[in-house]
Amino acid sequence: MEPDVDLNPDADDLPLRANTNHILVRHYVLDLTVHFDRKVISGNVVLFLEPCSGVGTKDTGAGEAAGSIEAGGSQDVDTMEPGAKGLEKNATRMEEMFARERNRAEFQGLSGAGSQTVAETENIQSSHLWETTSDGDFTLVLDCCDLDVSKVEEVDVTSVSAMSDLLPEVTPDRLDVSSVNPQAAFIQDLISMPSCQWRQKHKLLLLCSCAPGIQDGNSLHFYRDRWSLQVRKKGVTSPLEFPRALRICYETRPTGASVKWTKDQDNRVCVYTAGSPINNRALFPCQEPPVAMSTWQATVRGPSECVVLMSGEEQTAPIEDVDTCFLIWNYYVTMPMPASTFTLAVGHWRQVTVENPLAVEEGAWDKKDCGKTAKREAEPGEWTQAELVSGLGSSTSKVVKGSLLQTGSGDKTTCSDSALCYSSLEDEGLSVTDYSGMVDDGISCSHGDYPCRFTKRSARSQRVIPHRVFGPVCLLQKAQMVLKLMRRCLAAAHTILGVHPFPRLDILIVPAGFSSLGMASPHIIFLSQSVLYTESPGSGESGLSLCGSRLCHEIAHSWFGLVIGARDWTEEWISEGFATYLEDIIWAQAQQLSLQDTAEQSDLKALLRWRRLSDELKNSEEGLQILRPNMENTGQVSESGSSTVKHALNPDKAFMQVHYLKGYFLLRFLASQVGEQQFIDFFRLFVKKYHGQLILSQDFLRMLLITFPDMERKGLTLSAIYADWLDRPGIPKWLYERSAVWSQARLVEEVKAEVTSEQLVMLLELLLEEEELGAATLSALQRTYYLQNQDAEVRHRWCELVVKHAYTQAYRDVEHFLVHDQAMGVYLYGELMVQEDPEQQALACRCLSLVQEEMDQSARRVVEEMVL
Repeated sequence: MEPDVDLNPDADDLPLRANTNHILVRHYVLDLTVHFDRKVISGNVVLFLEPCSGVGTKDTGAGEAAGSIEAGGSQDVDTMEPGAKGLEKNATRMEEMFARERNRAEFQGLSGAGSQTVAETENIQSSHLWETTSDGDFTLVLDCCDLDVSKVEEVDVTSVSAMSDLLPEVTPDRLDVSSVNPQAAFIQDLISMPSCQWRQKHKLLLLCSCAPGIQDGNSLHFYRDRWSLQVRKKGVTSPLEFPRALRICYETRPTGASVKWTKDQDNRVCVYTAGSPINNRALFPCQEPPVAMSTWQATVRGPSECVVLMSGEEQTAPIEDVDTCFLIWNYYVTMPMPASTFTLAVGHWRQVTVENPLAVEEGAWDKKDCGKTAKREAEPGEWTQAELVSGLGSSTSKVVKGSLLQTGSGDKTTCSDSALCYSSLEDEGLSVTDYSGMVDDGISCSHGDYPCRFTKRSARSQRVIPHRVFGPVCLLQKAQMVLKLMRRCLAAAHTILGVHPFPRLDILIVPAGFSSLGMASPHIIFLSQSVLYTESPGSGESGLSLCGSRLCHEIAHSWFGLVIGARDWTEEWISEGFATYLEDIIWAQAQQLSLQDTAEQSDLKALLRWRRLSDELKNSEEGLQILRPNMENTGQVSESGSSTVKHALNPDKAFMQVHYLKGYFLLRFLASQVGEQQFIDFFRLFVKKYHGQLILSQDFLRMLLITFPDMERKGLTLSAIYADWLDRPGIPKWLYERSAVWSQARLVEEVKAEVTSEQLVMLLELLLEEEELGAATLSALQRTYYLQNQDAEVRHRWCELVVKHAYTQAYRDVEHFLVHDQAMGVYLYGELMVQEDPEQQALACRCLSLVQEEMDQSARRVVEEMVL
């Protein structure tokens, strides 16, 4: 492996240290407790590993998810089939073994209570022993930052009596592994179980995660540096010999960049995973590179008055821990995903309902929000399914007694209808035309084996997946617009792209300090309060534009960014450019616009984006303007699999939109070459081929050029696209030419008449080019268009005008924006400071002092550099 060098924390490049070419995490089992009093999350994570024998530095191939097994689609059948590598036990037999193991776990007292002193001692000893460990020993390297790791141990699967009945038989083709390490053989068979047995697989993985650590006198040694956790076992010299199941006991730190501790808009404590700039390595030790795709299941304990939302395929029913009065929430995924997509949010949020969103009193939790809470005492000797799923016998928790309400499987759910929202398309006046069968029939999946929705006929016809909206009590009324729009946006996305990759979706209105307008993760979307609309006279449907288009953007990420991901994180345009392009198309479909209205709205948005991009490129360093900064080295990693993400720690990059906008314009350019509708049809074909996989830019572009051979005959080659759009800073010639056409569009000419939200933004942008505007003009503008009550895009331009022309009567609008629209306010701080007006500078300092404790760390750093 590479030398263990602690990198400069101020460097722009983010290290991905995990040695994914040597060994991969195939499944995580997390057992976590949220402590608001200390602002930490404590617990453990059990990693199930698979060595990558024979994997070197060579490229794994376009579109290939490294380490995935060759398999097609599968049916979600909750039975165990005979002959599944020695694991062919029926469900009744398994439950009997689970019951026996429950008593054994209780007797042995597997909770971590009272063991902290021993753990701390082992930590000190481990750090000392690390220096004396043989250089020839193999090292597992995990991405890790800002975590206090107290113990790393090998899980003793053979100590679980139920496992003896499930251990595989030794066969000639497996003699080398089984005879030397039966635990490794069992774990290998377990993680290789076919997707039709995923429920049994998850139960067995959970059962294994509850086992104690191996006590063989040959403990694991570990070492933490700034960016990684490194683990060795003395005498183990290769990945093949390395333990296959590890338990890591740890706590997060209050200042860890993956976890945001703050207060919501009701001034109630909450916590959520920030998602960037270092993703989840400060939440749990993991393999961050996208190629390390895995499944997971998690038990999260939180205060009884809180709701726990997480990436998970089924709505969960919380269980009450009668000993601590905490609620226990359980989530899982069966689709292998990068660890960076794992998302968690815990707070005093309430569910938005159409009927009466304000009926929920502050401080009381309506149990219908998330299913009823189970509180039944188990009979002596009984091991209920609830206890199994809740993490019974984990090394850091006491046994929890209770029963879990049945949750759904596949496309159905048994939770109350009040908890999940379905579509009534006729009520919304949406088109009943369904094009989802156009290219999706007879799908043959190219990804590894998991229960894939693209192969299910029921999923292909499910235009609107179950969804819920959560937020603080004070915003429930406003958040009704999100609930109203979701059905239309989901149905429109299905019409454009086909099968929804995920079976359900939660939307959370996050605290004001959230640094962007939205963030998409599997099964959950974080949405900024800035997109919630304040009604103004005469706004009508146009007032929903910012919220609707942002929802469409985040929904589009389900296809581009999540179920199809970038294999190299520097190619963000694959996610953000695609979502920006698709948001217009999906939103137009949701509004049921005519072809002419769709084209005009699209051109107006293109002009606004062109102005934003050209301004950004004039004021940024060239290295941050390139969509493929690694160029011909994109996707390449070291011998071990480690790499760095260029510019990922540069605070300026977090607030740049070049990957959104330049990527969007590249897709518009390509669409202009083949035709808009043909381009959308191609998207569906691309999703059909590449869903469940990781890609590079060339995978999309090569398939496009093969599908439309006339493009290359006109000179539009792969190298030409790289040169014009991906590998150079600046703006391509085509974009300059098109911007002149967009500037003459009808909607631009009408901006001074009755305007839409986008037209109003354009009017204010044109006014921003004026050198002088009097107070009377600004006052009339404010009165005419009710600017302080418009959406956040309009209010942002209004605040720019106020600052530029020192319109003191509206400084309160600027202050309100900086406090309540932090996701968009960073630029305004710079404008306030650059004017060198003492009153404006005092306003900037005052606003920063009001919000700095809840601000996103990257945003705070940038603003403090401007203001202080």
